Amino acid sequence: MSDTASVPGLEFINVVLGMLVEDKDELAIESSHDDLGILITVRVSDRDMGKLIGKSGQTIKSIRTLLRVIGGMANQRVNLKVLEPQK
Repeated sequence: MSDTASVPGLEFINVVLGMLVEDKDELAIESSHDDLGILITVRVSDRDMGKLIGKSGQTIKSIRTLLRVIGGMANQRVNLKVLEPQK
């Protein structure tokens, strides 16, 4: 995982998902930087996936919107990718 101070939105994701998920030991957050901007990749447990996505996808949509705002303040493009839970 990258340094949270140098990646816009990473600290935000750590705090929000840390409060949202129950299986904190299965929470994995990674970030990478490329030509398109910053990609934050998240993996949660199977039972926490529903909480992360939310009803009709509203929770994840809201998190992505807030990440775009945080990235915009830092003149960076920030995207969030949610990986399927490991079986």
